[in-house]
Amino acid sequence: MGPRTPPREAFTATELRTIDALRTPRQVQRFLRAFPYNWEKTIRTFRGVVGSGRAHCLEAVLFAATVLEQHGYPALALDLESQDGLDHVLFIYQENGRWGTVARSRDEGLHGRKPVFTMVRALVDSYMDPYVDGDGRIVGYGVAHLDELTRMNWRLGSTNAWSVEEALRVWPHQKIHMGEARYQRRLRLFMAMRGDNPTLTPQQWRRLTGKQTANWL
Repeated sequence: MGPRTPPREAFTATELRTIDALRTPRQVQRFLRAFPYNWEKTIRTFRGVVGSGRAHCLEAVLFAATVLEQHGYPALALDLESQDGLDHVLFIYQENGRWGTVARSRDEGLHGRKPVFTMVRALVDSYMDPYVDGDGRIVGYGVAHLDELTRMNWRLGSTNAWSVEEALRVWPHQKIHMGEARYQRRLRLFMAMRGDNPTLTPQQWRRLTGKQTANWL
């Protein structure tokens, strides 16, 4: 099944203005960061996201993929598989042979990365520490073209794209192991910070843990 990229005439005037204003992954990332997080149990298509003005992680992927494929980027999704079943999905792309991501999350450390990683495995590793929160721990990852996951219209459809989520759950994942010592160090740090600062924001957590931000979009 090949890509089903829509022609420009398939979009509304509002959608085209959004697409034309967001020409790079960095621009899309900044746009999504300004979006309210979607707490509803939905998986809206690109059209649904534009209409609602909010997005969670998978909806952000559908939005980013639709926008950026109009500027030459393949519609690729990266699924981070967690031991607690709460996976994180990101738009993944390449520039000059290096990998980066665009993402929306409630957690500061799980947003996008600059295209500085020579291998997907190294990019995934950059998410392993921020993922540790008491229950979460990355145990695998998979990359897929969104058109290979579903036949539904995840770009311009009017119904929820549940089939994308369902397909990602069974898509082949490469297992990855976070060393126990590294995991325990991060878990102890998280629990200590949470115990002392129960209302800690993600931004404060990032500063207190000394997390480097050079590779963050």
